[in-house]
Amino acid sequence: CVLCGRTDDCPEKYGEKKTYVEYDLTVHYYCLLMSSGIWQRGEEDEGIDGFLITDIRKEVNRASKLKCNICKKKGASIGCVAPKCKRGYHFPCGIQKECIFQFMEDFRSYCWEHKPVQKFPRNESGGTSQCTICLDFVEQLPAYAVLKSPCCKNAWFHRECLQYQALSAGIFFFRCSICNNKDKFQKEMLRMGIHIPEKDASWELEENAYQDLLQCYQHCDIRRCLCKKGRDYHQPDSKWEIKRCQCCGSRGTHLACSSMRSWEQNWECMECRSISAKSGAYRKRKKCSLATSENTDGTTLLEEPSPKSPRQSPGSQRNFVLQSPKILCQINSSPCLPLEHPASNRVTMSLSPLMSNRSCSMRKKHLGKQRREASNILKELKLQVNTKTTRLNIDAENIWHSALKGFRQRNFSPTNTIEVMFTNCKSRSKTDASAASKQRFFQLLMLHLQNSPLFEGSSGKNLSLDFQAVKENLYFEAGKMIAVSLVHGGPSPGFFSKTLFNCLVYGPENVKPSLEDVVDVDVAKTTKMIKYANSLSTLQSIVHECYEFLAAAGCVRPVTDLCDKDVLVNDILIHHVIKRILSPLESFRQGLKTLGVLEKIQMHPDAFSSILCYKPERLSAETICDLFTIHSSSDVNKVEGADFWMAYLQDVQSGESLVTLEDILIFVTGSSSIPPIGFDPEPTIKFLNRRYPVGNRLFNCLELPKSATYEQFKNKMDFTIRNTLRVEKE
Repeated sequence: CVLCGRTDDCPEKYGEKKTYVEYDLTVHYYCLLMSSGIWQRGEEDEGIDGFLITDIRKEVNRASKLKCNICKKKGASIGCVAPKCKRGYHFPCGIQKECIFQFMEDFRSYCWEHKPVQKFPRNESGGTSQCTICLDFVEQLPAYAVLKSPCCKNAWFHRECLQYQALSAGIFFFRCSICNNKDKFQKEMLRMGIHIPEKDASWELEENAYQDLLQCYQHCDIRRCLCKKGRDYHQPDSKWEIKRCQCCGSRGTHLACSSMRSWEQNWECMECRSISAKSGAYRKRKKCSLATSENTDGTTLLEEPSPKSPRQSPGSQRNFVLQSPKILCQINSSPCLPLEHPASNRVTMSLSPLMSNRSCSMRKKHLGKQRREASNILKELKLQVNTKTTRLNIDAENIWHSALKGFRQRNFSPTNTIEVMFTNCKSRSKTDASAASKQRFFQLLMLHLQNSPLFEGSSGKNLSLDFQAVKENLYFEAGKMIAVSLVHGGPSPGFFSKTLFNCLVYGPENVKPSLEDVVDVDVAKTTKMIKYANSLSTLQSIVHECYEFLAAAGCVRPVTDLCDKDVLVNDILIHHVIKRILSPLESFRQGLKTLGVLEKIQMHPDAFSSILCYKPERLSAETICDLFTIHSSSDVNKVEGADFWMAYLQDVQSGESLVTLEDILIFVTGSSSIPPIGFDPEPTIKFLNRRYPVGNRLFNCLELPKSATYEQFKNKMDFTIRNTLRVEKE
């Protein structure tokens, strides 16, 4: 470079380095912009970006007579603009010495002694925070390498991260990554020396960046496509014309594959239909679907599967879903595989009055409704998960460290399908690796998190303050693990306090903690003494005795009236429960953003509070009955064995069996509770000619034996389930 004399080619630090052969010039763009004795006197297409060649040569000649105050070499073309300051330096030398260069207005430069600094209250400095761009830790100190957002109280950034973001986003998209403020944020960053180029964002300049949006989806996604020419075959104005989902447009079906006689008929894919089912809209459309589910020759086509009806609240009528002999003939050819069945071939059979007439409180009904809503939302998020697998090798005796190692491995991606292998297991079957092992892993992981030092409290837990965990970024990993567990079919934590949940949803500045959130015995005792002081003199005496504690918490205030105790208590609670853990909270929030979980939590707080703040409801015979779909090859009006199955569930619930309802669920699915997202595939029951029951965890299928008497059925169930689980435990 003719101005700084360096050969470095680093566009992020020195601007683009260009060589102009016709002028015999090589120059860094930033060296040219910041030089004190040159201005853009030409048009944009004249000279070099508006700088005339004659002016550049004059500036080079002027700088050759000036010595740099940093490297002591000639060519110092940049000078400090502070009055009476005569320091001069090269642009790279100024960067090295932490000078400030303002890429705006007159392109002023300030030396290391006169440079502008950010000012903020002393109580906001100290400690560590997380850079919201690179997610690494940053010291909350007024330093050159660290910048604070002018619009967000707790947003800190690395200078280098901000500069990279500014160069990528350009002036139109560069804004605060926390609150999206643009004007105030850009003004402060320009003042502190961040270069924001006047260009469009880099992602907007990519050639054909949005080409995929112009393509129409042409693929049949029905499980059994009837077209002999393949799923991608599309013939307009025929039965092989592909109809796209009217809601999302990202799924398709041949008209014939879904028994549609006309292109004008509306069609929804399974995912969209399941979402609309929660509003009751599916029930209204069900009658219409019956009329179109049969062909003219009387045969039934396998359509896009209708979603199973949302679980009804306790106390309402329960139904088993049975299949016609024709459909079950197809089932028997491939037992346990989850197939689609038209709604027109379903008949229902009511449960016994003992189950259907059980009363339930309004609170449980409301909670059940919220959990169903959360389940539908999680199923929507699961669409991000692809078929590529990531294997996690887990040591059950050291669950945390092995999980941490797996989540931090280079090839781990939350959008990949997770496969879990326990390294300390003697027998590893493919079934266990695919289903039960993953369920067990997430259950152990959530249990560990609940009892880990990252959280404090008894039942409803808040985040604790663990400096070592902050340093190792463990709060971020914990949030990431919870998000992955929810979307990948694992259990929910169920131990969040309302205060922690509200901090995640509404922000810590909008949450008022309660005395129950305080775990520290001494802090709770002091707070209670202040809260229940019955006279001004008593209150003043307590404040005097606890002065050191109040001063350390920043809660010292004059007490002139008894009602001041309420403000004082509130200050203590906010400091101890919220302000103290702001850094862990922000890190935890960033982790929960994995797969878009935090965004959904904030959009649907009522639904997610039901699974994050409450444990799963205790299993009942009613719940298990509603969970399983019965498939039978017998006459549709006589389901052989169904009565035995219902009676057995009632015996288990009443304690007249050697097993529990949880044992039954583990036997079939590998999970002791129903995950928030539900099971995939949905649990089914088949009555087959076999001696003992079999739990196929790969397909969540319970194969039950046909028995002559109920006693035989019950004994076989008890014997098989007890011994299977005992062997697994050993």
